[in-house]
Amino acid sequence: MSNIKDYIETNKQRFLDELFELLRIPSVSADPKHKQDVFKTADAVKTYLAKAGADHVEICQTAGYPIVYADKIIDAKLPTVLVYGHYDVQPADPLELWTSGPFEPVIKNDKIYARGSCDDKGQMYMHVKAFEYMMQTNSLPCNIKFMIEGEEEVGSNNLGTFVANNKEKLKADVILISDTGIIANDIPSITVGLRGLTYVEVEVTGPNRDLHSGLYGGAVPNPINILCEMIAKMKDENKHITIPGFYDDVDVISTEERAEMAKAPFSLDEYKKSIGLKDIIGEETYSTNERISIRPTIDVNGIWGGYQGEGAKTVIPSKAYAKISMRLVPYQTSDKTFEQFKTYFESLAPSSVSVKVTNHHGGEAAVTPMNTIAYQAASKAMETTFGKKPIPVRSGGSIPIVAMFKSELGLDTVLLGFGLDSDAIHSPNEHYGVFNYLKGIETIPYFYQYYAEMSK
Repeated sequence: MSNIKDYIETNKQRFLDELFELLRIPSVSADPKHKQDVFKTADAVKTYLAKAGADHVEICQTAGYPIVYADKIIDAKLPTVLVYGHYDVQPADPLELWTSGPFEPVIKNDKIYARGSCDDKGQMYMHVKAFEYMMQTNSLPCNIKFMIEGEEEVGSNNLGTFVANNKEKLKADVILISDTGIIANDIPSITVGLRGLTYVEVEVTGPNRDLHSGLYGGAVPNPINILCEMIAKMKDENKHITIPGFYDDVDVISTEERAEMAKAPFSLDEYKKSIGLKDIIGEETYSTNERISIRPTIDVNGIWGGYQGEGAKTVIPSKAYAKISMRLVPYQTSDKTFEQFKTYFESLAPSSVSVKVTNHHGGEAAVTPMNTIAYQAASKAMETTFGKKPIPVRSGGSIPIVAMFKSELGLDTVLLGFGLDSDAIHSPNEHYGVFNYLKGIETIPYFYQYYAEMSK
């Protein structure tokens, strides 16, 4: 791999130009108006994989958006790495908060600004370019398979069916994903734990139509007021979630493990400054890093009802809505958590309103082992390119397919991500460092080299 840096430097502009082509396509899987854009992006990924040197490149149709599959099998006796990524992106709203067009990628302060730059087009495409390098230099040391989907941002609804129906096609020894991050550009890290997710929508209905707030105010239930009161009861004064049984299955981390986690560099002042807060809140007796990694949460992701337009319209609305997510930790399950939430939320409603709770999607928490050859190869690869041994960390985010891969394929996952917490994924002005993009392309081939060597 001695010439990987030279190869990257020679092809740097092309690597950026190709990524920009992907970023210009608004592949928003949550918005039906972008349906053709999502399909267009799948075709583009297929084309790039074929150009990089993959065999058997195909668009695999699902009940929703397609999965792009490709492989390069050089020797059936060698280990096989299955690379997973996604080409769909989050909606760009609110558009007015972007400093440049979300689908008009630009580089500012050595960062690529565009929706999907970090999550996950930029990180996914690192693997395509790393693969290209290994093919061009005849240095691919083991077999590789790619599975790039277009529904991750809406719950990967059809991925499980695809995996279950294609176990032979997806047969591998380990799964490699870049959809996570590092602590800092000078502090590499590898994610070894992810929280699970239960995502619901609630609807509270009062009167059979919107009512005049003067003629009816004070005499009838206001669904927005009631919804807010119900949500407020989901946590107590110590920020402890009040859903009965919610903590019954929560994995309790030992004092020793918590002490190890506390060794990761962290500045509370910098954390608050980075998100513009004077103070933080959270569950009592736990540190900020623990609250966002080893503890479950509940948060309102959106709330609406009544008049939303310009000016005034004095109504008591007929309905109020909210979208609520719960991040889960090992041993909690998304289905059980949904039932616990539904039962409790319905119990909080007064008889004057009706409540509907819809389960949108969910996934299970996952902890990836650190004693595997694959993890050690990833750690050595990062140490080679960063000059420092990476720190194992648990992430507060969710990649539900990691647990699914383990249950369906029996495979562990290595989460070799290069993003930063400051990259504003899912937010306006999402960006991804040029350094991080190129460092990923540099590091990934070393993973393959070390994994093949350690597997002998």
